[in-house]
Amino acid sequence: MAIKLFADGAAMDGIIKAAENPNIVGFTTNPTLMRQAGVTDYEKFAKSAIAYLARSRPDTCLSLEVFADDFPTMLAQARKISDWADEKDYKVYVKIPAVNTKGATTQNLVEQLNKEHIKVNVTAVFTPAQIKSFIECVHTNTPMIISIFAGRIADAGVDPVSIIQIAREYWDAYPVQGLVEFLWASPREVYNYIQAEQCGCDIITMTPELIAKMKNFGKDLTDYSRETVEMFYRDAVCSGFNI
Repeated sequence: MAIKLFADGAAMDGIIKAAENPNIVGFTTNPTLMRQAGVTDYEKFAKSAIAYLARSRPDTCLSLEVFADDFPTMLAQARKISDWADEKDYKVYVKIPAVNTKGATTQNLVEQLNKEHIKVNVTAVFTPAQIKSFIECVHTNTPMIISIFAGRIADAGVDPVSIIQIAREYWDAYPVQGLVEFLWASPREVYNYIQAEQCGCDIITMTPELIAKMKNFGKDLTDYSRETVEMFYRDAVCSGFNI
């Protein structure tokens, strides 16, 4: 089965537009994207997105992130977000960061949520040790997503593919039955879709800009070369350059 495609963003009009694409089967958000989109009421936005997707695309899922830094408040927020989903009978994953701002792991919190059958998307995961610790949180058949920030890992000069392959090996050897999916997060180019699928990721989340570029998959490179030159030529003519 092909890798699942999630749309990343927090503008309601963007979610509505992305929902029209049948190839998109999930949606991811975070507080930074919400702030950039001008969201001022977290609960209102979240409930609106849940209601719209439950009605228009019930086959999809949505990830909503907690924004507390202490573990008791994270737990309370996670339970509340899960309740919003239950009200509409829609699949929502609660995004829990791998660590808080002090660097303390959220492993125990994620384990507690798994035991409570709350679907978790562990976000900002960077290292094999983090991946292994969160796999070990699985005690039920409640779905969990582990979001590996492949783009940022690559920004640090490290090959994310090798880390994802290690993650796959950890999970394949884990003795407890359950459902863990690995998500390629923070992609930098559309080719990351192919890389993510090849290295064993189950999901990739992409911005609308990257998703739009997927229309070029399979394009003849000779034609693409000529079209690029045509673009350069048009821009040069329009600029009125002279040498």
